[in-house]
Amino acid sequence: MAPAMVPLNLSLDVDGRLWRQDIAGSRGWARALGRAGVLTEAEVSALLAGLDAVATRLESGGIPAGVEDEDIHSLVERLLTEEAGEVALKLHTGRSRNDQVATDLRLWVRDAVSDLDRAITDLGRALLHLAEQGLDVVMPGYTHLQQGQPIRAAHWALAPVWPLLRDRARLRAAAEAAGVLPLGSGAVAGCPFPIDRDALAADLGFYAVTENSLDAISDRDFLADLLYAGALIGVHLSRVAEDLVLFSSAEFAFVRLSDGFSTGSSLMPQKRNPDVAELTRGKTGRLVGNLTGLLTLLKGLPTGYNRDLQEDKSLAFDTVDTLMLVLPALAGAVATARFRPDRIRARLDSQLWATDLADYLVHRGVPFRRSHEAIGRIVRLAEERGVGLQQLSVDDYRSIHPSFEEDVHDLFDWDRSADSRAVPGGTARSAVETQLAAARRALGG
Repeated sequence: MAPAMVPLNLSLDVDGRLWRQDIAGSRGWARALGRAGVLTEAEVSALLAGLDAVATRLESGGIPAGVEDEDIHSLVERLLTEEAGEVALKLHTGRSRNDQVATDLRLWVRDAVSDLDRAITDLGRALLHLAEQGLDVVMPGYTHLQQGQPIRAAHWALAPVWPLLRDRARLRAAAEAAGVLPLGSGAVAGCPFPIDRDALAADLGFYAVTENSLDAISDRDFLADLLYAGALIGVHLSRVAEDLVLFSSAEFAFVRLSDGFSTGSSLMPQKRNPDVAELTRGKTGRLVGNLTGLLTLLKGLPTGYNRDLQEDKSLAFDTVDTLMLVLPALAGAVATARFRPDRIRARLDSQLWATDLADYLVHRGVPFRRSHEAIGRIVRLAEERGVGLQQLSVDDYRSIHPSFEEDVHDLFDWDRSADSRAVPGGTARSAVETQLAAARRALGG
C-alpha cells in the first residue's frame, strides 16, 4: 500500500469504540460455527475463552497506543490470536467485515438508545419537578413572542415533556430497526456454511434476520433513524434552551438559573450568563449536520457495500456523544431552576384578558366574530386612555356593546382566567394536574 494511502485506509481511531460489540458478535459467530459443525466444541471453547481474555485486556488497558491495525476487527483478531493461538484464524470462516461491521453497529445502536432514553427521562423528570413548582403561578402565554393568554407556569414547563416522549418513541423505533441481524450475509452473497441464522439472532438478542444479503451489508437505515431522532431531540432541546435564555433575562426574569449552571463574565462582575442553554442551543447545529451528512453519504452509493460507509460511524458517534453531553447538563439546569412569581405577576398585562372578554360576550349569545370586533374596540379604548382593561367602567364596556353587565369585572382574575380552560390539555389547575399525572406515568415516576 502506498504510504499516502495508509492513513486514509485506517479507521481504528473511530471504530475502536466498537470493541465490545465486535467481541459480542464474534462470540455469537463462534457458537454459530460450532452449531454448524464447522468448529469443534473444543475450538469454540478456546475461542470464547480467548475473546474473554481480549475483552479483559481492552477493558483494563484500552486500545494500545501505536498499534498499526487497520480497524477494530483486525485488532480483535490479532489479540485473539495472541490469546488463543492458531484456532483464532478459524473465527472469520464464512464471515466478512461487511456483515461484521453492520452487526457491530446494530448492537451499538441498541446500547446507545438505552443510554439516551435514560438521559431524556432524567430531563423529563426535571421538567416535572419545575412544573410542580409552577402549579399555582400564572404567567403570560406567548404566541409570536407576544403575550396572548394567561397560562399556568406548570403548563409551560410541561410543554417540552411531550416532544421528549415522542423522541423516546423515535429512539425505540431506531432500536427496533437495528434489531434485524445481518451477520451471515457474508461479503455480498451470503454464507456457504450451514449457519442457523435464526439461532444466531436469538443468541445475540436480535428479533429477526435480514432477508437479502446484498441489502444487509449496506443497509444503514437504522443509523439514519437514530440520527433523525437525534437531530429532532436537538431541535427540542434548543427550544427549551431558547425559553431559558429569554425567561432568565432581566427583561423577563420569570426564571432564575442556579449558580451551578450559570457562568460569569471575564469583564462584567454582575453577569450571570445562561451558558448551559446557549451551548445546548449551539450543539443542535452539529446534530442536524450529522443527519444531513449521513443522508448525503448514502444517497449516491451503488447496491452493495462501499467503503464510503466507513464515514457513517463518526457521524453516529458524534450525535450520541453530543446528546449525552448536553442532556445531563440541561437536566441539571432545569432541576435547579426556580420560578420568580413576583416578577411574573409584574409582567402580566391586562390585555391578556381580552379573549376572556370575547368569551364573555359569546356566553351571552353574541357571535364570536362580532365579539372579537367589539373587544378590539375596547382594547383600543383602554390604550387611548392609558389604563388597563380592568380599569374601564361598566358604562365604558356598554358603550361598545350592550351585552356587558356589572359582573364583567369578575373576569379580571388571573387564576379564574386560567381555570376557565378546563378541557383536557388546557390550563385549568385540574387539567394541568391531570397532565402532570399522565407525564409522571409516561416517565415512570
